[in-house]
Amino acid sequence: MRRYARTLVAVALAVTVVSGTAGWASGNAQQALTGPPPGTAAWRSDHVLGRELPDPARDTPARVTRFFAGLSPKDQQSLIVRHPLVVGNLDGVPVELRYRANALALKADHDPRYAGLAADPHRRILAFDPRGRGQVAEVFGDLATAERVSVVVPGSDIDAGTFDRTTDVYGTPAGMAKSLYAETGPGSAVIAWAGYTTPVGVGVDAATGSLAEAGADRLTRFTDGLTAVGLPEPTVFCHSYGSVVCGLAAPRLHAGDLVVLGSPGMRAADVGELHTDARVWAAKDPDDWIDDVPNVEIAGLGHGPDPTSPEFGARRVPAGDAHGHTGYFAPGTESLHAFAAIADGTYAGTAPEGGSR
Repeated sequence: MRRYARTLVAVALAVTVVSGTAGWASGNAQQALTGPPPGTAAWRSDHVLGRELPDPARDTPARVTRFFAGLSPKDQQSLIVRHPLVVGNLDGVPVELRYRANALALKADHDPRYAGLAADPHRRILAFDPRGRGQVAEVFGDLATAERVSVVVPGSDIDAGTFDRTTDVYGTPAGMAKSLYAETGPGSAVIAWAGYTTPVGVGVDAATGSLAEAGADRLTRFTDGLTAVGLPEPTVFCHSYGSVVCGLAAPRLHAGDLVVLGSPGMRAADVGELHTDARVWAAKDPDDWIDDVPNVEIAGLGHGPDPTSPEFGARRVPAGDAHGHTGYFAPGTESLHAFAAIADGTYAGTAPEGGSR
């Protein structure tokens, strides 16, 4: 009888999640893209340097960094030309080499979805994986000289084709990152990271954690790669379903601050259950439809408590003048000003109830 009751509650929750966000299309089931970069098989069998190359599936980003540090510029360039998709997506490879490799990969790819990414040779593309719906990461600012680094993790309906769409700009990783960089300015760099398979629409994928679990592994390795090449510990901004990814990644994530906005929950009962040393911040504006999503987690459906609730224990970010689900990074908003100050390390905010985390 208890099992039957739990099933009924789970079905009701799924219906509520979908129907409570009217105007959004039902999601189509997605298969998470996992594993090493495309071209790994050819990379593993290549002995052009007379030695074994790092294994993208088994070797850590720190090991990758040490390997590339021991190569001559000529050998580095040889690997870029022979294996652009591996070098461009391999965490731990020096940033400038990844830019060059991804420029080559984009130039060789004729898929119209990626035409915008390939059109401007000055774009700093830190990752480009054309498989499936496509994944991409772009840098705004100069990572080589940045004293402060931020990473933006998006939510549903984002892939390489919608990464920098011109509609709903501040709901895209590129739009959010550009706006944050404009507010922080020199001395900072912001990475728009669309490096995981996101849900499409609002449906079962968006209400469960399977895509987030795969995304958490990829985000963790990505931030490990930033650390390996000597970059500052980043501030990570997590929008919507991206906050589920960040919640699952939190115990392993290299981050000084973790900021969630428009979050359906982080799959944790409170900040303590995130098991992170990062300061945790949360923002939700008054007319964000995410407020209609039930903040429960039952039988794998739902993502748990609202991170902006006092009981959760996150520091609250003001967002009273942001509008809707994608207005948090709009220029001139309180939330954007606060995000920039958090990224700069100058925002004190309000200590959460029950502690000073």
